[in-house]
Amino acid sequence: MSDPTARTFSSDFRRFFVRGLVVLLPSVLTLWIVVKAYQFIDNTIAEPINHGVRLSMMNMAPYWEPLRTQFDPDAEELSSALVAAGPKAPTTEIMRAKLRAEHINAWWAEHWYLNLIGLVIAIIAVYVAGRLLGGFLGRRFYRKIERIITSLPVFKQVYPHVKQIVDFLFSDERSLKFSRVVMVPYPRKGVWSLGFQTGAAVRGVEPHAAEECVTVFIPSSPTPFTGYAVTVPRRDVIEVQVSVEEAVRFIVSGGVLVPTDVKDSGGSPELVPIPVPEGLLDAPPSPPKAIVQGRGGR
Repeated sequence: MSDPTARTFSSDFRRFFVRGLVVLLPSVLTLWIVVKAYQFIDNTIAEPINHGVRLSMMNMAPYWEPLRTQFDPDAEELSSALVAAGPKAPTTEIMRAKLRAEHINAWWAEHWYLNLIGLVIAIIAVYVAGRLLGGFLGRRFYRKIERIITSLPVFKQVYPHVKQIVDFLFSDERSLKFSRVVMVPYPRKGVWSLGFQTGAAVRGVEPHAAEECVTVFIPSSPTPFTGYAVTVPRRDVIEVQVSVEEAVRFIVSGGVLVPTDVKDSGGSPELVPIPVPEGLLDAPPSPPKAIVQGRGGR
């Protein structure tokens, strides 16, 4: 009888192939994402700007001596082009403009670093727009533009949601911040779920709960961008001494990537109760409960 533990070529190949994927796939995917992001920016932002720069050079050349001297065709080249065009040859000025455009495009292609002009102009334009819209008059103008956009049939269904996501990712004044990693008894007592405290409870909940409540976003695994927004009593919320980034890695990996503090303590995270305002402890105890506010994206 053959030894089941004996190593064969197929088992070795499978084992090392999987190991190679584990080592190479993160780097390859990261490089692919970076390249695709650059190509998107180059094609949709930088290239239109570069095209506008070349077009401006073509329009300015007849009136600016340095450009006219460098890119205008000489008499021999212009005459040869008119003869080659035959009976359907355009006028001399049209042919000169056509040859000038070809010279500018060829010169631009020879100097590859000129393609960075589009990116630089885009960065400067975004910075100037941020400076202008940050003032009082800029904010008023921006609000008027927003009202016009949100009044259009299709844009009013899409724009508010896109703006909310962008504000959450980039705005320094966003009201929703995942600054505290907490654990709450959800979906039932005895089962602890990792989440992010987002703010106070929704209006009207606390009178029914008879105590102070908070809102917690409980992300799903492995996609933390979807999950549940729940309201729980503040006394049932326990703060975990890990960073938001470590908590996100823990959720995405399905609990495989345990934060360092948790692993060092033997598998149990250090839990620090959130201080309870004075007076709440005098209220009669009630069983922990979670009031579901909403469900995001699942």
